[in-house]
Amino acid sequence: MLQETAIERAESGIFGTGFGWLVSPFLAERERWMLWLPVVLGGGIGCYFLLKAEPPLWIGWAGLCGAFLLGLLLYRSLNGRLLALLLCAFALGFAAAQYRSQTVGTLFLERQIGPVSVEGQLVRIEQRPGDVRLTLEHPRIGRLPDEHTPRRVRAVVRGDMPDVSHGDLVRLRAVLRPPPGPSAPGGFDFQRHAYFEGIGGVGYAVGDVTRLAEGAPSGFWVGIDRLRRTVTARIRTALPGETGAMAAALLTGDRSGLPERALDTMRDSGLAHLLAISGLHMGLVAGTVFFVLRLLLACHSGLALNQPIKKWAALAALAASFVYLLLAGATVPTQRAFLMTGLVLVAVLIDRVAISLRLVAWAAAAILLLAPEVMLGPSFQMSFAAVLMLVAFYEANRERFAALRGGAGPLRLGLLYLVGLCATSVLATAGTLPFAAYHFNQVALYGVLANMAAVPLTAFWIMPWGVLALLLMPLGLEGLALVPMGLGIEGVLAVGAWISALPGAVLAVPAVPAAGLLAISLGGLWLALWRRSWRFVGLAPIAVGLALPWFTAQPVLLVDGEAKLVALRTTKGLAFSSTRAATFTAESWLQRAAQPHRIAMPRPGRGGRDGIACDALGCIGAVGALKIAIIRDAQALPEDCRRADIVISLVPVRRRCPSAQLVVDRFDLWRHGAHALYLEAGTIRLDSVGRDRGIRPWAPDPAARRKREAQ
Repeated sequence: MLQETAIERAESGIFGTGFGWLVSPFLAERERWMLWLPVVLGGGIGCYFLLKAEPPLWIGWAGLCGAFLLGLLLYRSLNGRLLALLLCAFALGFAAAQYRSQTVGTLFLERQIGPVSVEGQLVRIEQRPGDVRLTLEHPRIGRLPDEHTPRRVRAVVRGDMPDVSHGDLVRLRAVLRPPPGPSAPGGFDFQRHAYFEGIGGVGYAVGDVTRLAEGAPSGFWVGIDRLRRTVTARIRTALPGETGAMAAALLTGDRSGLPERALDTMRDSGLAHLLAISGLHMGLVAGTVFFVLRLLLACHSGLALNQPIKKWAALAALAASFVYLLLAGATVPTQRAFLMTGLVLVAVLIDRVAISLRLVAWAAAAILLLAPEVMLGPSFQMSFAAVLMLVAFYEANRERFAALRGGAGPLRLGLLYLVGLCATSVLATAGTLPFAAYHFNQVALYGVLANMAAVPLTAFWIMPWGVLALLLMPLGLEGLALVPMGLGIEGVLAVGAWISALPGAVLAVPAVPAAGLLAISLGGLWLALWRRSWRFVGLAPIAVGLALPWFTAQPVLLVDGEAKLVALRTTKGLAFSSTRAATFTAESWLQRAAQPHRIAMPRPGRGGRDGIACDALGCIGAVGALKIAIIRDAQALPEDCRRADIVISLVPVRRRCPSAQLVVDRFDLWRHGAHALYLEAGTIRLDSVGRDRGIRPWAPDPAARRKREAQ
C-alpha cells in the first residue's frame, strides 16, 4: 500500500506527466537504486577525463556542495531527493578524479636525453621474456636539475643483471624520454597511464647495471621482494621449463620464464587471464583455505556445534588472501582483487550475504573513489564486467537453482554442475568480450570452450595444490605438491595449444569507438542491475555498440607524431612508408586496423603499386579523387605544393601550398602528436592526438614548454 502511494505521488510529480510507464517500474525497484551508485560515480569520473582543458580545482567540490544544498531544499520531495543524490554522486566522482589528478603531480622529462648516468632506488623489478624492466625512484639523472627530474623513471635492461633486490641503490647508463602519447587519436594513452603511476621518464639501459648499495635489510618491502624471489626460484627448481614458469606466474606473479610462444598460445585461446593474478586467483586461494579449514573444523563435533567455525575459516581465508597479495607483488589489479575478496569474507564475518550485487557495487565505488583513473583501464573494466554478469545471473536464478538441487541425486548434481560451468564460462566470456575487443582489438572465438576445460582444472586441482605447496615450502617439502600441480598446468597448456590451433581461433576486430563501448556498458548495466522485464531494453544499446566497429569510418591516412612513419590505406590495407621504423607504433596501427602484417609502400625507383609511387624525396598516392603527397625531403615541396590536394610533410613547411586543401607538417606533428585523416562522403576530416586529448596534466602543451625553455 505504501509502495502504491509512493508510485502515485511520483507519477504526478516532476517526472510523472507522460512518464508513468517508466516511473512505475523505477519506483518498484527502489531496492536496486543503490546499485547505480558506482555507475553515477563513474559518470562524473568519465566527464572529468573527457574534458579538453583542466577545470579549476574548486569546481568539483563546488558541484558537490551545490548538490548537497539542493538535497536540503528539496528534501520533502521524493523526486528532489533522488535528483540531489544523483548530482551528489556525479559531483563526487568528478571531484575525486580531479583531486587524484592534482595530487599525483607527476613531472615529465621535457625531451629525450642520454645516454646519461642514472642513479636511483629500485622500487619495482619486472622480469619479462628477454629483458628486465626496472623502476627507479628519486633518480639522479646526469646534470639534470632537481626541479626538472621526475619522481620515477623506468628503463628496460637487456644485458646482464646483477643480483639486485627491492630497495637497492643502483646506477646505469640509459637513454630516457618522456612517456609517449597515443600512437593514433583514440588509441591507448600510455602517457596518462604513466602520469598516474608517477613515472616521468621511460627508456632503455646502455650497458650493465651496477648495485651501489644494498637496500635496508629491515625494510618490509625488501623482505617481501626477497621472499618472492626465493619462492619463484624454488618453484622453478622443482618444476623446470614452461610448467614451472606458469606455476610461478600463478603463485608469485612472475611471468619472466614463460616463452613468447606460450604467451601467444594462452592469449589466442582466451586463457591469458589465468596468467594475470586477479580476482579469480585471489578467490581460489581464499576459497581453498576457507573450505578446507571449515571442513577440518567440522570434523570435530564439539567445535562444529558450539563455535562459529565458519567465521574462523573466513578469518583464516582473509589472512591467506593478504599473504597472497604480498607474495604476488601487491600490484594494482591484485589490490583490487584483494578488496573484492576481503569484502566477501567480511560479509561472512558479519553474517551478511557473502556475494551479492550490493557487495559488487560497494567494492566498485570504493575503488573508483580511491583510484578513479583505473576506470579507464582494461583490468578494472573486464574484472567487474565478469563479476557483474555472474553475480547478476546467479542472484536472479538463486531460487531456481536451489529448487533443482533439493533432493537431487549424484546424476542430477553432476548435470547441474556442468550446466553451471557452461553458464559461468559463457557469461564471463560474454561480459569481457566487448572490453577485449576495445582494448586489444581481438577476440578469442573459442574462449568459452577453452575456459570450460581450463578453469575447473585450475580451480579444483592446480590452485589447491599450489596453496599446499606454499604451506609446505618452509619444511622443504613443496615438491610433494608442485608435482601434481605441474600435471594440471600441463593439461591447461595442452588445452590452450589445441584451442589456439583451431581454424579461426582469433577474430581481429577493427578499432572500437569509445561511443560503442559506452553503449555496450550502459546496456549491460541496465540489463544486469534491474530485475523486472524492462531491463531487456538494455539489449538495444548493446546491439548498437557491437555493430559500431563495422560501420565506423576507418582512417585513410595515419602519421606518426615523431614523423618517422606514415601509413596510407589502399585496397589491400594500410601501406607503410617503412617496414622497420617506429615498430611499436606500426604494431598499434595494424592492431587497430585488424590487419595481420605490414604492407610496404613501393621503394624508390621500383615503379608504382596500389596507386602509390615513391622516389627518394617522398611518395604520391591517392584517396578517392584526392592526390596525397608524402614528403620526406624539403626539395619535394616546390613541386608537390603545386600539384597535391593533401600535403603530409615530415619536414617543416615554410611556404604556401596553393593547390593543397590540407597541409600537415613537422610543426603540426610536434604540437599535436599523431594525426589521422578520414574521408567521409567526400569530406576531409583531420583528427589528432592533441586535439583529441586537449591540454591536461598528463598531456602538457609543447608550445608552453618551448616558451619556458626560451626564457
